[in-house]
Amino acid sequence: MPKPLIVITGASSGIGAATARLFSSQGHPLLLVARRLERLEALGLPDTLCRKTDVTDRPAVEAAVREAEERYGPVDLLVNNAGAMLLGRIADQPVDEWERMLDINVKGLLFATRAVLPGMLERGAGTIVNIGSVAGRKTFPNHAAYVGTKFAVHAMSENLREEVAATGVRVVTVAPGAVETELLSHTSDERIKSDYQAWKESAGGALDPDEVAAAIAYAYGRPRNVTVREIVLAATGQEA
Repeated sequence: MPKPLIVITGASSGIGAATARLFSSQGHPLLLVARRLERLEALGLPDTLCRKTDVTDRPAVEAAVREAEERYGPVDLLVNNAGAMLLGRIADQPVDEWERMLDINVKGLLFATRAVLPGMLERGAGTIVNIGSVAGRKTFPNHAAYVGTKFAVHAMSENLREEVAATGVRVVTVAPGAVETELLSHTSDERIKSDYQAWKESAGGALDPDEVAAAIAYAYGRPRNVTVREIVLAATGQEA
């Protein structure tokens, strides 16, 4: 029996790419969306539709999901992974960096969720995994705007889970600590970037994205009547 369709946002690198490789190896057809189409296609995964899509463009997200469903059938899992981490101090961080994080981390997550949720509710089945963060549970220096977006992800996830619990749709939050991804490279303040890198090294390194992908697969693989509401994982040496 064919396996159901999985949608992964922000799939061009890091956690998204690792998750795509894992679910593809299990035989799932995929819709992968990101702004860098060439990186998606370079993954070379079978039964995969790759679309250059910015999650802040709601019509484009909707169109990509409808196209994938026409080809592979209904979405059974959405992994809301697209995100931006731009560290800075509220007093002097460029305001457009706040707006970018709010647009991607909060509105982008809502747009992708809206694209799949009505169908899941109609079928009475489906799973939405939102990638939160340890920074969605506690604060860190130079993280104020980013922390705000990730606290929002955690709150929205729990509220959505309550809304849909009786329908058979599951909502899961996966909250990693520091992960070896490209996220830090987009921070514009070089001193903050250097300090963050030193902090990661003092903790003995960050998580491998494959470990986060495995956590997502674990939650998805539970029986349909079991929801793993939240998984929090971090490198053993990460104290905070």
